[in-house]
Amino acid sequence: MDIQSPLALLGNISPQQFMRRYWQKKPLLVRGAVPDMVPPIARAELFDLAGQEGVESRLIQHGAKGWTLRQGPFGRRALPPATRPGWTLLVQGVDLHHAGIHALLRQFRFLPDARLDDLMISYASDQGGVGPHFDSYDVFLLQAAGRRRWSIGRQRDMRLQEGVPLKILENFEPEQSFVLEPGDMLYLPPRYAHDGVAEGGDCMTYSIGLRSPAKRHLGADLLARVAEAHAEELEHASPTSASHTHYRDPTQGAVTAPAAMPEALQAFAREAVALALREPDAIERALGESMTEPKANVWFDDDAHVPDEPWQRVALDRRTRMLYDARHIYINGESFRAGGRDATLMRRLADRRELQATDLRGASKDAIELMRDWCDAGWAHAE
Repeated sequence: MDIQSPLALLGNISPQQFMRRYWQKKPLLVRGAVPDMVPPIARAELFDLAGQEGVESRLIQHGAKGWTLRQGPFGRRALPPATRPGWTLLVQGVDLHHAGIHALLRQFRFLPDARLDDLMISYASDQGGVGPHFDSYDVFLLQAAGRRRWSIGRQRDMRLQEGVPLKILENFEPEQSFVLEPGDMLYLPPRYAHDGVAEGGDCMTYSIGLRSPAKRHLGADLLARVAEAHAEELEHASPTSASHTHYRDPTQGAVTAPAAMPEALQAFAREAVALALREPDAIERALGESMTEPKANVWFDDDAHVPDEPWQRVALDRRTRMLYDARHIYINGESFRAGGRDATLMRRLADRRELQATDLRGASKDAIELMRDWCDAGWAHAE
């Protein structure tokens, strides 16, 4: 993608200008972001997805008795009639299940893949919505069908209503209001309060959300991954070296306070953690594996009929997450050391999400075997 060229998606400014002027700074309303917008997925297809196991969906209704929330999957008869006002169906991760939605999400790859999360579709009847709220991450709200009124504001009072199953602001203070038509898009920075209400029904809004891991959760996950990797290395160490990895205290004397923690054991524990973190690229590897780990409801279909080489094309499955850094390739929670021409090839695959025959001619035998393994697992597909 040419990050210097104007994009209709961003109101005819370049991705570079958008990131400098708006990203995590202020909202941007774009009229006609997707000209002549035709939803890639029909309402009936969306409802079918909401009825499938492994697809995260929620039904939100607002009426005289307040807010209600139900978790899917939903059979078609479990959904209210489209003529009933005040209900919303949210279907998460539609890009994982639909090629057209996946292609639409790829238009946002001026952002790092590590930050792009998924595309959620909100279908709403007249007056449907999820209440005024804020997100901890950036979001692009693309109107695909129908009309939705968005009220937004730089909320300072972040208190939430009590006794409701949703995170709804108690005192929402809107500053601006816009009605989005099909093809219009609204970008909002993190923690910018917003409330979207469908006007007229049969409303579909595509929410492109960004990953924004909390420091404490990410830290805990990375430490667990580093510890697991370090434990595997110790397990495969030679018996001689392994004998020095267990705590020993030959100078320990008899104690009169048996419940007191030995200081030598505390020092040993600090050393054990420091040793694991001193492993080359330990944090970087753990981060790459964490950021490419498929979600719990994602699975791949093994491919028993991978064609023989030479291949004309290899393409990543739309569910596959692939990233890289200076020394490693990361794919679906696994990491591989890569260097030289093979590293260049794998980075091209990650960036373009496919390789053509001309790319594959330069691949080593090891690289071809690795890609064959990925094809066998359903992570990629060869032609």
